Amino acid sequence: MHKRQQPGRRTLLGAAALGVGAAVFGGAGQASARTVSGGGAPQELPVPLIVGHRGASGYRPEHTFGSYQLALDMGADVIEQDLVPTKDGHLVCRHENDITATTDVSAHPEFAGRKTTKTVDGTKLTGWFTEDFTLAELKTLRAKERIPGTRQHNTLYDGQWEVPTFEEVLRWAERQGRKRGRPVWLHIETKHPTYFRKLGLGLEERLAKALRAHGRHRRNSPNFLQSFEPGSIQRLGKLVGCPKVVLLDAPDTRPWDFVEAGDPRTVADLIKPSGLKWIAEFAQGIGPALDQIIPRDESGKSGAPTSLVKDAHAAGLVLHPYTGRNENTFLPTDYRRGTDPNAYGDALGYFRACLATGLDGMFSDNPDTALLAAAEFRKR
Repeated sequence: MHKRQQPGRRTLLGAAALGVGAAVFGGAGQASARTVSGGGAPQELPVPLIVGHRGASGYRPEHTFGSYQLALDMGADVIEQDLVPTKDGHLVCRHENDITATTDVSAHPEFAGRKTTKTVDGTKLTGWFTEDFTLAELKTLRAKERIPGTRQHNTLYDGQWEVPTFEEVLRWAERQGRKRGRPVWLHIETKHPTYFRKLGLGLEERLAKALRAHGRHRRNSPNFLQSFEPGSIQRLGKLVGCPKVVLLDAPDTRPWDFVEAGDPRTVADLIKPSGLKWIAEFAQGIGPALDQIIPRDESGKSGAPTSLVKDAHAAGLVLHPYTGRNENTFLPTDYRRGTDPNAYGDALGYFRACLATGLDGMFSDNPDTALLAAAEFRKR
C-alpha cells in the first residue's frame, strides 16, 4: 500500500485537518486513533471511523431513537442526524422535509388538506412537508420504513417511534454519554438550507443555538457539521467552531446555493485540487459519494479508484464518504450475490475495497458490517 494511504498517515492528516487538539498514537503500520477532548474525558476516534447513517437504518426506520440507539449499541463511532424545521421553527430529524414516505401522515384524515405540491431545490414534489406542521402536530405522527420494498423486515417497527426533535437527540446523547463514560459523537446535516432560509426558517442559527445550549459548539466538541451547500458550512463557521464537512453530490451537479447565486461551478470542479483547496479554507473534510472514490462503469461494475482520496489529503481534508449498504441493489455488480436485489451481497468485500483507498471513515446503514470491515484497517 502506498505510504500516503497508510493508517498512520491518514491519522496525521485527519488530526491536522480537524484541528481539535488531537494526539496521535502509533504510526504507519500500527493501530492508530485520534484523541479528542470534549464533554469531559478525552475520547478516541478510530481511523477509519464508522458513521451510523441515519442511525442503523438498515435495521430500523431511519431517524428514530430505535435506529440511533441500535447504531450506538452496535458500536458506531458517530451517529448521523439530518435537520429540517417545523412551521414553528423547531428542528426535527428527517432525511427530507417531505415526510410522505417516512411517516404515517397519509393515514391521518385531519391532515389530508396539507398535501401539496412544492419545488424544493429545483425538484417538484407532491406530499406533506415539515414546514407546514407545528411541532405539536408533527408529534402526533409515527415514523415508518422509507423503502419497505427493499427492507420489508424494517416494517415490523412501523409506528413504534415518533419523529425526534434535535433537542431530544442532544439530551439522548448526553444521557448515553454519561452512561458510557465518553461523549456520543454526532454528524449533523443542514438539509436544503437555502430553501428554508427563504421561508424565514434559517437552519444555521437554530442549529448553533442548540449546540451552544448543550456546550457542543466548540472546536473540540463531539460533533461534525455537514451540508451539501458550501455556503451553509461557511455560515456555520461564523457561528460555531465544530469540525465541518462539505458533502458532494454527483460530479455533474451543482450545490443548490451555487445555483441560486449563479455560481457556475459543479461538483466536478470542487473535487479538483483547486476546488479542494478552496473547501479547505472553511471546512475540515468532504463527504463524497462512494462512487467518487471507486467509480462504476456502464454495467455497474466497480473500476479503478480515482485520485480523490490522495487529492483531498493533500489539501488537508479528511474524507467521510456515503453510503455503505448491505443489499445487492446498492452494491456494484461485481459485489452482488444471487438474483434477489434485496438480498445481501458481498458488502464486506466492497466496504474493504473502499476503506483500502485510505478513507478516514464512511457512512453506513449497516454499522455492524462496516465496523467489521474497518477493524481490519485499524489493526494495521
